[in-house]
Amino acid sequence: MATPLLRLLLLLVCSALLLARAAADASFPINVWPKPVSMLWAEPHAAVPVSPSFHIVAPSENPYLVSAVERYAKLLSKERYRPVVRPAVNVTNGSELEKLTVAVSDLAAPLQHGVDESYTLEILTTTGGEATVTAATAWGAMRGLETFSQLAWRTGGRGKDRDLLLVAAGVRVDDRPIYPHRGLMFDTGRTYFPVADILRTIDAMAANKMNVFHWHITDSQSFPIELPSEPELAEKGAYGEDMRYTVEDVKNIVEFAMSRGVRVVPEIDSPGHTASWAGAYPEVVSCAGKFWLPGGDWNNRLAAEPGAGQLNPLEPKTYEVITNVVNDLTSLFPDGFYHAGADEITPGCWEADPTIQADLDRGGTLSQILERYVSTVHPLVVSKNRTAVYWEDVMLDAAVNVSAAAIPPATTILQTWNNGPNNTKLIVQAGYRAIVSSASFYYLDCGHGDFVGNNSIYDDPDSDFNSSGGSWCGPYKTWQRVYDYDIAYGLTTEEARLVIGGEVAMWTEQVDTTVLDGRVWPRASAIAEALWSGNRDAAGRKRYAEATDRLNDWRDRMVGRGVRAEPIQPLWCRTRPGMCNLVQ
Repeated sequence: MATPLLRLLLLLVCSALLLARAAADASFPINVWPKPVSMLWAEPHAAVPVSPSFHIVAPSENPYLVSAVERYAKLLSKERYRPVVRPAVNVTNGSELEKLTVAVSDLAAPLQHGVDESYTLEILTTTGGEATVTAATAWGAMRGLETFSQLAWRTGGRGKDRDLLLVAAGVRVDDRPIYPHRGLMFDTGRTYFPVADILRTIDAMAANKMNVFHWHITDSQSFPIELPSEPELAEKGAYGEDMRYTVEDVKNIVEFAMSRGVRVVPEIDSPGHTASWAGAYPEVVSCAGKFWLPGGDWNNRLAAEPGAGQLNPLEPKTYEVITNVVNDLTSLFPDGFYHAGADEITPGCWEADPTIQADLDRGGTLSQILERYVSTVHPLVVSKNRTAVYWEDVMLDAAVNVSAAAIPPATTILQTWNNGPNNTKLIVQAGYRAIVSSASFYYLDCGHGDFVGNNSIYDDPDSDFNSSGGSWCGPYKTWQRVYDYDIAYGLTTEEARLVIGGEVAMWTEQVDTTVLDGRVWPRASAIAEALWSGNRDAAGRKRYAEATDRLNDWRDRMVGRGVRAEPIQPLWCRTRPGMCNLVQ
């Protein structure tokens, strides 16, 4: 029988746990995005002025951490964020925050999949008070610095208090991500984006605590990356001389991302989506230059969209070229993942190639041809100490696929994009790790119609009625749609462990620099929070309603940081909490 003292201790422990869970679910006068796993802010809520001599003290052994410290110190002094709704806090008089101290236990931990990103942030209220970020790695410390920056704001008003820099005080944050892989897939094969656009996107990702920039570099439309061993691919495959990424560009992008705790995972999609290779090597590309949709019949298509061309796995030269490509890519990009593509192999393209058709006439199959290619490329990727990532099609496509022997689960990750949670389940049931990019939830290009010309469907006055509006994956994916998706839906506990995270996908057939930010942000912020701390409160309820005001504020801060994120509500809604809800 429990003693009275033991019962009291149990009661205190339970009460503390309940308070911590309640605190994690609370909205505060100033909030952090993504919402931390646990944030405690003593009541009454207080804030302390930041001293003009404020500085950050951190270890100097890790150059990426040093860069981050310099960047956040500068951000804190220059940012002029003023919340739309004035935070109801007590400002501590006679005390200023003098410094933030960063402590890291393992400065040498490399930025790789699964690295510890946890941190603890404490901001005290004592006179001459200090703030501390404690983390296991430099990458976790960067997440803590971002949280600290979002707990600071400028006052309005007049006189001596105008433009006063405040930071929340009496705060403790204990935080770590739920999923280790939180990414954005970015397509530069359809549209070339200047390096500045890529850097701005990566910077915004880091602010949202996203950690994987999946760079879909090439596609059938263009080959914009210069490779030392295969210079003609870019010379004859890019849109123009000024639309290529040089070796120096790539190095700068990778270093920029590293200094923000963001991994750059390269993708050179093959053997499909390779029409742009034909300028340099016409002999290795089947059906290149042919109209993609003969007779306007989808069943006779040569490609999934305009730009027909697939590498020919029966041509020996193909393997010489792809070997050089893989060697160069793995030299330029240090990450442990290499995305090899292998999606949307279109039977009609290979069947239109005489050498492949002759093989089929001898009893061969398209799946055998694909497996020949993958069985050669996969060991090459693995020999570079890389894990190979493929789109789900390589296993799940009904017409052309490979056996598990060609893509062993130990060295393979599959990225799902079709059929929602059903395909995720098929992947993990087969023993593969999964990255979730379900088009029904995470494709940011959807809902803007299609880009093919002379399409007579729009001549029908009812063509858009109760439909996808001409977009194959419509309708538009709102931030709520992104936020509410549970990537482990329908999985057992064991199956869910194989889901390493997710990525929103920005395909760019109808996107360029003029609209990029608004297409990505703040919808990508929605997946950032869902994969960092979840989309449910402690009681298991979806918290999209509570997230709305916080996302409004975060979008406002992002705009102030130079990201042209689109609005999610009129300003009227944020200034009248609850009045724009569907249900009172």
